Amino acid sequence: QVQLVESGGGGLVQPGGSLRLSCAASGSIFRIYDMGWYRQAPGKQRELVAIRTSGGSTSYADSVKGRFTISRDNAKNTVYLQMNSLKPEDTAVYYCNAVVQPQSSDPAYNYWGQGTQVTVSS
Repeated sequence: QVQLVESGGGGLVQPGGSLRLSCAASGSIFRIYDMGWYRQAPGKQRELVAIRTSGGSTSYADSVKGRFTISRDNAKNTVYLQMNSLKPEDTAVYYCNAVVQPQSSDPAYNYWGQGTQVTVSS
């Protein structure tokens, strides 16, 4: 069984502030491919925020480019999201995501963290 556990970083922050989210994968893990972050605002669909491949390539939503940075510690199976210059429109529940192959004989599956509320408001 694979688990993604998000920790730290969520909560209320003023516009222009910063937060850092962390997400660690644990359990039966043979290989992790992509790790990333998605978010879902009230009344909206879940959207991709940032993704980082196992090879180090990154991709960002246009709305966060230049403000958010995704990083990854492969030795710790952990992905981070540093969020700077936060705006009210960044308010959402943030979910980490990982594509994981549990055993060498398994296909890869999509796993999700439990979600972290980020509220940007004065």
